[in-house]
Amino acid sequence: MVSVVPMKKRVLIMSASAGSGHVRAAQALEKAFSEHPGVARVVNEDALKYTNKLFSDFYSKFYATLAESAPNFLGWWYKQSDEPWKTDSMRHALDRLNTGPLVKFINDFQPDITVCTHFMPAGIISHLITEKKLDTHLSIVVTDFDFHAMWLSRVFHRYFVALDETRAHLELLGIPTDRITVSGIPIDPTFSAAQNRNAIRASLGLQPDLPTLLVSAGALGKGPAADIVQGLLSLRHEVQTIVICGKNEELTEKIRKLTAGNLRFTVLGYSDRMPELMAAADLFLGKPGGLTTSEALAARLPMVVVSPIPGQEERNSDHLLEEGIAIKANDLITLPFKIDRLLDHSERLQSMRENTSRLFHPDAAKTIVETLMHDEPEPVVIEPAAEK
Repeated sequence: MVSVVPMKKRVLIMSASAGSGHVRAAQALEKAFSEHPGVARVVNEDALKYTNKLFSDFYSKFYATLAESAPNFLGWWYKQSDEPWKTDSMRHALDRLNTGPLVKFINDFQPDITVCTHFMPAGIISHLITEKKLDTHLSIVVTDFDFHAMWLSRVFHRYFVALDETRAHLELLGIPTDRITVSGIPIDPTFSAAQNRNAIRASLGLQPDLPTLLVSAGALGKGPAADIVQGLLSLRHEVQTIVICGKNEELTEKIRKLTAGNLRFTVLGYSDRMPELMAAADLFLGKPGGLTTSEALAARLPMVVVSPIPGQEERNSDHLLEEGIAIKANDLITLPFKIDRLLDHSERLQSMRENTSRLFHPDAAKTIVETLMHDEPEPVVIEPAAEK
């Protein structure tokens, strides 16, 4: 009897650099796929790289500008557009008009498996499958805890989501239950790896036994990090604080001046040591983006939610508060009071750390890879009548 050797698969991972989270999720999946023996080749690409500058800036810079200068408008638009298929036709038509080079790249590569960590390339690939111009298994990895209507695709094979509640949401929208996997959001496995906390603290010149705060301004160094640090200077408790300023050199310099002479502050610019920094910390202060939140959960790190962007970050923070993993500072004036009160009750902080296990999926990337390497269903097709 002749045994049939299964063909190794070509895998395409597509993200969009509209914020860093979609890209980080794609990188985690690339690492997991590259380690699987059934993969012949894995390619991870930013879909915006294959579009024109105007279109790319619209997706990547326009959102960031609104998040910083008009967050309330962004929250309004998020809610207004969160109705199935409401903005679908116009948005997809605009996407297809500006992604000719992307379509050519996808067709040239001819992937067996395609995984999208952003809804824009998912829409393009869904259209190609509909038009019978591409034969691939399309899965969509939602990179926030809640589900927004823009993630809906007319043709797909599988959704990967972060929570059981998100699965229930999709089921109520009519997505077949057997095509929804609660995997968690894929992150680099180093965030959940065992770390020597004291050794990391020593490498940063920190005390081994002082409560340690980690303040993050994100990769771009946006948000109220300077105001947060100003508030922390008035804490009643003795703590030590690591401040990550991202790629914003002006912010880095501002915070270094603000904390000059205070040995309890370690101010860094952009850092590729986030898994270690999270492992060294007792409390994370920053915005609850889907990837950042998942990374903190992996490090068993409770959070202080500060200035969440209206829309998906507010919804992410709701889940964290509901599960007892975070506290939220609605006003930066009261931030020192809330942190001091938390540090007054070490048992509460310990409980928050333990509660991270409620939302944490340590093997999200591996779960996605293993599922897709053995997944052979026909695509789900959402017909216009079903949309209504």
